[in-house]
Amino acid sequence: MIEVSIAAQELRFRGLCFRISSGAAGVGSEEGSGKTPLGLFSVFSRHGENAPLLTVFRGRLPVGLYPSAARGEDAILTRILTLEGLEPGNANTRARYIYIHATPHTQLLGSPASHGCIRLAPQDMLSLFEACPIGTRVLIRNN
Repeated sequence: MIEVSIAAQELRFRGLCFRISSGAAGVGSEEGSGKTPLGLFSVFSRHGENAPLLTVFRGRLPVGLYPSAARGEDAILTRILTLEGLEPGNANTRARYIYIHATPHTQLLGSPASHGCIRLAPQDMLSLFEACPIGTRVLIRNN
């Protein structure tokens, strides 16, 4: 199981521990809120297998490499694990496009800075992706 601590801004999985960034707006499941949902989830799909490390994704499809393909946006990089909420309070997670993905803004890891997703450094995301099959449980907790 992947365990994410919002308070510690870290993700743990199979002995690995990575610094993350969660939602800058805090925690919650409201549509359009930019908040990170809490509770139990499952990895619904995986995107980016065999893509280069700094691949930029739009709509879960590769569009080029960072920085040239980013066009000044808050880029989703490297790999994507889409999350599906398994509890009534987070059942809208997949529809909100909440992912675990890499970010070019590694200087912000360790503090809330995302639009609700869980962000990691590109190399950390690559390590997690390689070890994390579809169906892997994810627990995101506030403490």
